[in-house]
Amino acid sequence: MEMLGAVDRFGYAGVATIVFVESFGIPAPGETAIIAAAAYAGRGHFNIFAVAVTAFLAAAVGDSVGYWIGRRGGRPLLTRFGRYVRLTPPRLEKFEAFMTRHGPKMVVVARFVEGLRQFNGVVAGTTRMPFPRFLLWNVLGAALWVGCWSTVGYFAGNHLEEITTTISRYLVVAIAAAVVLLLAYIWNRRRRRRAKI
Repeated sequence: MEMLGAVDRFGYAGVATIVFVESFGIPAPGETAIIAAAAYAGRGHFNIFAVAVTAFLAAAVGDSVGYWIGRRGGRPLLTRFGRYVRLTPPRLEKFEAFMTRHGPKMVVVARFVEGLRQFNGVVAGTTRMPFPRFLLWNVLGAALWVGCWSTVGYFAGNHLEEITTTISRYLVVAIAAAVVLLLAYIWNRRRRRRAKI
């Protein structure tokens, strides 16, 4: 696994840098870096708690930087430079619509979705979600995300690639099911409100 070599060379600083830059909008393999570092910890090269804390802080701070980029620069900044990091205007509109409707829940769920994860903070800032609320849910999402992938990497042993592929596949299914259930719940609630009027 190529990432294992990079993590072995740069250690905790490498993990922190990769996760940090990914969290404020630059496409980088943050998830893979956490899994690789945790796998090394499982083999005795790193301390698993240090890996988890490093990745957690990098994720939470990176997303917060993204939030302030979105808050200060706003939509014009994203429209102008978004294409360089695969954030096209149609994709931005979808993110903004989701964030406006489901704000805090999206901050947590986006952590586990490739593409959403990178622009989570930026879009939250652009849509002017209050920072204390964003920070609370951002910290929760970062803790769950880092905890999940650190655990996977640590216990994976020599089956690291098989396990991450399987978990990624089922995680996407689980998240999709959760989103469908959430939307069904919201639709049902609105229908009941209209029936009462």
